[in-house]
Amino acid sequence: MLAEIYNVARRAYRFKHLREGRRAVVFMLRAALHWNALRELYRFFHENEVRTELYARNPYMIEQATRAFFYAGSTVRTRIRLIRTHYAFLEEKLNAAQFIRLGIDGTHEIWRSPENDMEWRAYLKFEPGQRKEGLLSVIMDVDGAHLYQIIFWFGTTEEGERSLTIGAMQGPNTDNAREFVREMTKRAHRFRTKNLILYMTQAAARTLGVQRIFAVSNAGYYANNHVRRDRKLKTDFGTFWEEVGGRLTEDIRFYELPLTLHRKTIEEVPARKRAVYRRRFEMLDDIDTEVEERMRAVLK
Repeated sequence: MLAEIYNVARRAYRFKHLREGRRAVVFMLRAALHWNALRELYRFFHENEVRTELYARNPYMIEQATRAFFYAGSTVRTRIRLIRTHYAFLEEKLNAAQFIRLGIDGTHEIWRSPENDMEWRAYLKFEPGQRKEGLLSVIMDVDGAHLYQIIFWFGTTEEGERSLTIGAMQGPNTDNAREFVREMTKRAHRFRTKNLILYMTQAAARTLGVQRIFAVSNAGYYANNHVRRDRKLKTDFGTFWEEVGGRLTEDIRFYELPLTLHRKTIEEVPARKRAVYRRRFEMLDDIDTEVEERMRAVLK
């Protein structure tokens, strides 16, 4: 037990770095206290060869289970169940090579813009730095700079339906973030880029057979770093989820979102804007087709 806990800490943290060294000590203490529960997760990742290989190359599963991650009020037991369900889903859906690649630091491109003057693309990736909010991300880059990313995990509802839960959505972290978003919105025929990445996430989810999509609310966010000292929100997750058709569930920590974004009919659009909307709708139809084709390429 102690040897395995130390091995995970050694792989997950830089012991010579003061702050990470402290976190490693805290992790080892927590893991020792909860090892009876964590043993279930350890055994899960050693039930077959493909999971064993993933576990050997990803040092974070046990660590994530010991920390107050994913959403407010999660427990060691609920985090263990969340991690197991996510990876069991991916293992069922993806071929073995992609299951391992997307469980460590590999990428799978799901869309690429036809524009020639920039590299604008979206892809799936597990980002270790974002492991507080989820286990996989849809990331949109422009010439290597992050524009938006949605961080999520796969699960199962109480009714047995396959689900995707969004732990967080993040925009660009650059000095010219507003100008960056404004320029890319123009490129997307005035379609907001945060709506665009949600659209791609929904398309990928549908291809994987997801039946329901949820998103963590302000009340459910695992930390309070989205709240300013005066208690006002720096980022209001709820406003956006409601704008895209989400509704608060009985558990106020989560919204349920539609599987497909609502799209106006061309008759609902003012005549002066119809040319822009036609180009937008054409772009969205092309995205649907491309995301589905690229996702199916990695399915079993």
